[in-house]
Amino acid sequence: MKSSYRRSSDHLFRWISLTLLSIAIILTMISLVMYSRQRAFYPVGLTIGNVPVEGLNAEETRQRLLQTFSMPVIVELNDSIIRIEPALVGFNLNTEALIAEADRYRLGSSFWTGFWNFLWNINPTKADVPLIYTIDNQNLINYIEAEIKTRYDEPASPAEPVPGQTNFSPGNPGKELNSQTASEAIAAAFIEPVDRTVRLSTQPVQPGRPQFTNLSIMIQQLIDLTPFDGTVGVYLQDLRTGEQLQIGYDLNQNISVDPDIAFTASSTIKIPILVSVYNHLGPDLTEKTRDLVLEMITKSENPASDALMELVGGPLVVSEDMIALGLENTFIAGYFYDGAPLLRQYSTPSNNRTDISTNPDLYNQTTPSDLGQLLTDIYLCANQGGGSLVATFPTKFNQAVCTEMLDVLKKDRIGVLLEAGLPEGTPIAHKHGWISGVSGVIQNISDAGIIFTTNGDYVLSIYTYHPVQTVWDPVSKMISDISAVVYNYFTLPQ
Repeated sequence: MKSSYRRSSDHLFRWISLTLLSIAIILTMISLVMYSRQRAFYPVGLTIGNVPVEGLNAEETRQRLLQTFSMPVIVELNDSIIRIEPALVGFNLNTEALIAEADRYRLGSSFWTGFWNFLWNINPTKADVPLIYTIDNQNLINYIEAEIKTRYDEPASPAEPVPGQTNFSPGNPGKELNSQTASEAIAAAFIEPVDRTVRLSTQPVQPGRPQFTNLSIMIQQLIDLTPFDGTVGVYLQDLRTGEQLQIGYDLNQNISVDPDIAFTASSTIKIPILVSVYNHLGPDLTEKTRDLVLEMITKSENPASDALMELVGGPLVVSEDMIALGLENTFIAGYFYDGAPLLRQYSTPSNNRTDISTNPDLYNQTTPSDLGQLLTDIYLCANQGGGSLVATFPTKFNQAVCTEMLDVLKKDRIGVLLEAGLPEGTPIAHKHGWISGVSGVIQNISDAGIIFTTNGDYVLSIYTYHPVQTVWDPVSKMISDISAVVYNYFTLPQ
């Protein structure tokens, strides 16, 4: 009986085991089928450009991405709403590359490893596929410029000259959108799946200076208001931008400045002498030479000038230095002392003009642009270690030497002409000059200098001539007024 019972129990156990095994196999096959089907879709935790794609197949994912990233970007600018379609700025999503990259995550593990994880309900690690796209940044900036800035920018209006005065009426501030900043913000919004709104604002823009042409007109109006019908030459250079302005005026009419007008240099020729002194006796001058330099510039002493020219080799050496610097209309052909012989007669493009003549002295001549350019070269040398002085005479000129020359020119203090048009204490490095004709009356008045301001430095040289008499009061006031209007122009708020 016991044996029969044992056989019956073993038989039942085998059948139960087989049944359980069959059920396990069936369940495994079912799970295998389920996993195989699930493996055709993207796994839990996978996103593309932060867009969830779990449970989607490739085509469904493609459609979701296109739907998400084809939505317009909303730009809020001040109180306005602007919709920008992706196609307008060349935004293109590379869906094929994105699907391929997502498939790499989907099929990244082996089939059986994935199946094992599936059986034990182990989810894959979350992952995000970065967007693969192109955007035409220049097209976006062009769109901003043409469609947004033209509508919403409010340009600042520059200060305006006050006719007949040396002042300017204040301009009006404006506001504008920064194209580069806006384009970066909008481009970033195109790859945002949810928050596709960009909040922009215009920035205030301060009124700037008027154009140089407006300044030129203002200077000419000042000349017209002066009881003076002689010749006026003006040269101005913005030392920050290099922008230049030249005016030639005779009998209250514009005249050509190509070539520039030749004037008697008078004492402004002492700037070229100063340069030659440092070129031939520098860079370290003796104490005696320094004293002569100070007498020449601060007291405009002619004997000191003659002594310095003698030390460098004579007046013609000074002229040769100017020619080497490209200043072909500037020369000194004899000493200053009475009865000094004319050492050479110079023919220049400026003194060969037939349409205008200021009866320039055969002994020393220059033009407003020549002296202005020489001062520019000194400034560039002192501030940047560059310019024609350094290029032409590299072993003689450096920043220290040129700074020393500027310091000397800053000691020329007379309180009239260019200086009189500047606020008290404004730094100016210059040399003035005037000279009488054979009649004993003044026919030439000039001043050339560098003016230093907090809004930018500039060179200004002004030369005047009248064949009969250059009357001091109106002409000196005209020069100071021109100096004032240029100073006011450069110190306008930027």
